[in-house]
Amino acid sequence: MSISRAALAGLALGAALLHSPPARAYPIDCAILLCLAGGFPASAECMAAKATMIRRITPWPVTPPLQLWNCPLGLPAGFVPPPGSPEVRLGPDGLTDEVRGYRDAIEIYHIRTSPPMDREAPPGSWRDHTQRGVYLEDGSHRWVRASLRHGPEWLAGSDRIRRVPIRVCARETDNGCWEWRVSHYENWPGGGFWGGYGRVVAIRYEDHEGRKHTEFVNY
Repeated sequence: MSISRAALAGLALGAALLHSPPARAYPIDCAILLCLAGGFPASAECMAAKATMIRRITPWPVTPPLQLWNCPLGLPAGFVPPPGSPEVRLGPDGLTDEVRGYRDAIEIYHIRTSPPMDREAPPGSWRDHTQRGVYLEDGSHRWVRASLRHGPEWLAGSDRIRRVPIRVCARETDNGCWEWRVSHYENWPGGGFWGGYGRVVAIRYEDHEGRKHTEFVNY
């Protein structure tokens, strides 16, 4: 895999990654972790790893993009770190801080909207059923309630989502508002959400250089 030597060394030292027998193929989640850390460089292995990750977040159902419980991350018997290297410590999830950092840097949103139930609702009204995926301390994954409207700015990177300014009247006169000011911005469904119905899975992850990478899976 065409991943920087520093990234591979850090992961290998932190958790003795991929210590399964050489004759066996890497578990796909080990490959996803390594390729994610490298920003998914152009290689057959990383293309397959990224395809698996995207397939997992393709409804239905939307599943965790990185499933480290399928990757053997424990330290092999007799493992001795190189002289001068920091002590390897595993948390309750069996991961090192370095590996956990890549996992927890993953932001994933399952965005779903639908029209208002009240036909008399004002224009632009819509119901937000968005969920956010989170990894727990024990390494498991769950979905929690979230919001597209009040979600992070990067969610508006899809052509089906737009970020609109919410304006308030700063100076009002007898003839109406004289001066409008932007109070804040909100994410709103774009034209791709026909009739108010829509679904997008958005994922953002971080590589070993701290660069953010974003993917949108539109339906």
